[in-house]
Amino acid sequence: MDESTSAVTIGVQQAQEQLSKHTETLFSWIKSFFTWTNLFRAAGALFVIGIIWFLYKLAFHALNRVSEQKINKENNLALHKLLKYVFYSVIVMYILSCFGIKLTALLGAAGIAGLAVGFAAQTTVSNVISGLFVITEGVVKVGDLIVVSGVTGNVDSIDLLSTKVHTLDNQLVRIPNSLIINTTFQNNSYYSTRRITFAFGLKYGTDIRSALDVLLKAPDLCETVIKKPAPVAWVDGFGDSNINMTVAVWCKSSDFLKTKNDMFIALMRVMNENGLVMSYNCVEILAHDDSIPVPPPVKKSGARRN
Repeated sequence: MDESTSAVTIGVQQAQEQLSKHTETLFSWIKSFFTWTNLFRAAGALFVIGIIWFLYKLAFHALNRVSEQKINKENNLALHKLLKYVFYSVIVMYILSCFGIKLTALLGAAGIAGLAVGFAAQTTVSNVISGLFVITEGVVKVGDLIVVSGVTGNVDSIDLLSTKVHTLDNQLVRIPNSLIINTTFQNNSYYSTRRITFAFGLKYGTDIRSALDVLLKAPDLCETVIKKPAPVAWVDGFGDSNINMTVAVWCKSSDFLKTKNDMFIALMRVMNENGLVMSYNCVEILAHDDSIPVPPPVKKSGARRN
């Protein structure tokens, strides 16, 4: 027992001595940083960081004061993000330089790592580049009604990787930006006005000239139909059982649904008041009785030549 107790005591003493040495080394290492030279360096670094922060805030508020007439909302948002990324990059590089880290070696390593990540994330990189084109091109903005690959919805946000829209039945859809760039893209809100066409058929025997005059009375009953360009009506061809007619009107993009509904009502009204009847495809069904024999076809004999 005496030998084991003495061994434990010796082990504890050795551990305390090692801990004391490491503690003294740590305090010495920390104390070495608290020199007048390092304090002046720290004060200078904080002063430079403060100047960078002040310039960042100054540029940030300057962007906020820019009116939407000079730069649209999407480009303003992109500039805010770019300014933020540049600010943090400059701060990080300056702090690393204060610690004596060589930026050239770091950038070289980052380039190699970025190349490897680029091969592994080609889709993400493609979406980021496409996002920059979408933001800077200005063909879409928040609130627009767009159609992409069969998806119709209002734009909620335009980010670097994707564009988020909510459909007309209020479902969130995330569209990769590369899809917007590489496929057919339709923006129903880009222009302030839209044209609506109405196609239907009138029965044969209708006075076409009179019908055209009657159909042009319908736009006058809709307050949201604009006068320029003026409404037009034309004959679109002759069908199997009807005369194909088309009426086209213009309206503001915001009044699209109201104008469409009002025009349908107005067209039915003017046609009913003036006796214009739409044609319908009719199918005649005859009952067949299998018990009645079908007579053979009669052969026609031609005149005999001598």
